[in-house]
Amino acid sequence: MVTVEDIRKGQRAEGPATILAFGTANPLNCVYQNTYPNYYFRITNSEHKTKLKEKFQRMCDKSMIKKRYMHLTEKILKENPNMCEHMAPSLDARQEMSIVEVPKLGKEAATKAIKEWGQPKSKITHLVFCTTGGVDMPGADYQLTKLLGLHSSVKRFMMYQQGCFAGGTVLRLAKDLAENNKDARVLVVCSEMTTITFRGPDDTHLDSLVGEALFGDGAAAIIIGADPIPHVEKPLFELVSTAQTILPNSDGAIGGRLREIAHPGGRAILDQVESKLSLKPEKLRATRHVLSEYGNMSSACVLFILDEMRKKSREEGLKTTGEGLEWGVLFGFGPGLTVETVVLHSVCT
Repeated sequence: MVTVEDIRKGQRAEGPATILAFGTANPLNCVYQNTYPNYYFRITNSEHKTKLKEKFQRMCDKSMIKKRYMHLTEKILKENPNMCEHMAPSLDARQEMSIVEVPKLGKEAATKAIKEWGQPKSKITHLVFCTTGGVDMPGADYQLTKLLGLHSSVKRFMMYQQGCFAGGTVLRLAKDLAENNKDARVLVVCSEMTTITFRGPDDTHLDSLVGEALFGDGAAAIIIGADPIPHVEKPLFELVSTAQTILPNSDGAIGGRLREIAHPGGRAILDQVESKLSLKPEKLRATRHVLSEYGNMSSACVLFILDEMRKKSREEGLKTTGEGLEWGVLFGFGPGLTVETVVLHSVCT
């Protein structure tokens, strides 16, 4: 006689969730950090604010960022001058851009991940989409389903307004989905753009100015599934355990509003993590490289870093020092102050 427990066991995977493929994408428009202050104050008609420009220049110089990618070009900003002021009405224009461009950039990353995975997209059973930019119904998950041509019965999960820790959140959710649904293949997409947060400088809102010095646009996609098909799928990382916690006495440390974003993460957070955990400099090599080449891409950042680590490990082989090791811990910090923690185990292929 078949019991409920028998049915439950049959519905679940045997092994842990694994990352099977990566894909990343950025807009074509690249801005270089050493010339960005001049551009930013010119495009926002703020060149008369000389002291504020000098302060912004110092922020950019200390950021350890070389370049970033942004959908907002000079042409787009000139066509939407209210976006260049600090608090002028511009939400409708920002929303219209975000609801179109965020899924489009996500599609670019997802297409690369599906190609690396090597399986037909009809085998994707779940979609997890995360973005901090824009809010829409039906959401970016629905739009991406249409753009990719996924099956209409794909199970969708849409996460808006989570912040920088959400790169860990999506891994935690995808792990549960993959391990509790036999043969599930979860497409995870984090697509982030500065179309919502870009604004002109203001002497009384320096937190917003910090954001202008750090944030960039990018999308990352991964395929997650348990029990990889031998000789067909190539597992890269096993998701061993996940956790989320709110740090005590941290109210207001990082926050965001649709009208304004404050206290974005950058070099200072990395320096503190390295110091508090007594890490050797090479432990954050990939993290600092991604910050340097792309800026803070919110939830997509940690997935870019994982991709960078696997590429370096492939090039250099496993080592006794550095990041090419068997075990690792992913941290995502964001509003709350919320910390996502994911323990990963590298799978040698």
